[in-house]
Amino acid sequence: MNYQEALDFLFSQLPMFHRIGAPAYKANLNNTLALAKITDYPYKDFRSIHIAGTNGKGSVSHMLASIFQEAGYKTGLFTSPHLLDFRERIKVNGEMISIEYLTDFIENHQRDFEVIKPSFFEMTFILGMCYFRDQKVDIAIVETGLGGRLDSTNVIVPELAVITNIGYDHMQFLGNSLKAIATEKAGIIKEEVPVVIGESNPETDEVFTVKAIQSKSPIIFADKILTSSITERLSENRGRSLFVEIDISNLNLHLSNNRKNKKILIESPLTGDYQEKNIKTILACLPFLQDIELSTIVKGIKNTIINTGLSGRWQILGENPSIICDIGHNTHGMEWVARQIKKQQYSKLHFVLGVVNDKDISGMLQLLPKDAEYYFCKADIPRGMESAFLTEKAVEAGLTGNEYGSVNQAYKAALEKAKKEDLIFIGGSAFTVAEVLA
Repeated sequence: MNYQEALDFLFSQLPMFHRIGAPAYKANLNNTLALAKITDYPYKDFRSIHIAGTNGKGSVSHMLASIFQEAGYKTGLFTSPHLLDFRERIKVNGEMISIEYLTDFIENHQRDFEVIKPSFFEMTFILGMCYFRDQKVDIAIVETGLGGRLDSTNVIVPELAVITNIGYDHMQFLGNSLKAIATEKAGIIKEEVPVVIGESNPETDEVFTVKAIQSKSPIIFADKILTSSITERLSENRGRSLFVEIDISNLNLHLSNNRKNKKILIESPLTGDYQEKNIKTILACLPFLQDIELSTIVKGIKNTIINTGLSGRWQILGENPSIICDIGHNTHGMEWVARQIKKQQYSKLHFVLGVVNDKDISGMLQLLPKDAEYYFCKADIPRGMESAFLTEKAVEAGLTGNEYGSVNQAYKAALEKAKKEDLIFIGGSAFTVAEVLA
């Protein structure tokens, strides 16, 4: 089996949630445990940190991985979905899983897969864990795929659990209320394993607190103990950076006297304002990461893109006109995107929009600027919402624009129409962004 044959097997034989949606979702851990048994439970051979949440878990995972790399740890990173290359999902110290390892793994276990019939994600998870074990990583940052309690990743027993926030997404699997969704996410909290909650919410706080008490798990709500503000500064190379000033005086840290009750300044290459919440979430992990210096955490966040290759988060693709993309793909994420668009300076906004068909499309569209010109399109996956239907719903929400046969056609039209003083924004789905990045 060569690499292309291995990819063909992955994409054609195993049901993929990000392509077909519900039919690929497995509401139990049976397949994962069966795969774990035949591979000798690889995730037991290294330390791990488990990340869940509606939004922000990808950014938090990448920043944490960068921090551990800066601290000298050989670090595994398991995330999803990928944007350009399947191997983005599995990295060690920022390097994607090797073609040879992936190909050999698929070939060696093809018969097992045919018997167990795992989903794409279940297979990918076991592949990643075996790779981390064989690479002898010191620690792995493991991002959930969907939910938490029944997610394939939930077979691991980490040394720290992180839940970034709770919003409405994947309600057909996780429930129709924030409390129900939080209950599923809280499923990653294990016995006596500390947990950090990024954003508190009156509707969900009790869910996490009760679960933590039952599990005898120390719990921290980041936004209850940390205050922060975004400051406007240029980076050392006068490039674009986000600067967040955070008061860490309420963190229970072993700091020297001259470091106590101090505010620290964090520079992030991830320039979306929503990263302020993600950075606070990471700082709240500090009491449970006693072997990592504060200065290393600051450096790790600053070097996130260099160390991990993260992309698609308020990413600036061009100037004159300004071109920005972001993978925010639900109401919670789009709220932040719309808020930051309002802060930009431009003459006219050209919005390339493509979404998937299992989202709260009405809620998302109501948040978007009414004075923009929209370029409605369908991402090239089965789950992509048809551009004609998207256009119809957008018109009902008071948005105006035209539909296009593909993401690239929509993007090309926006480039042709936009003037130097305009802004082109690409978003609505990770898959829409991926096609532009490609």
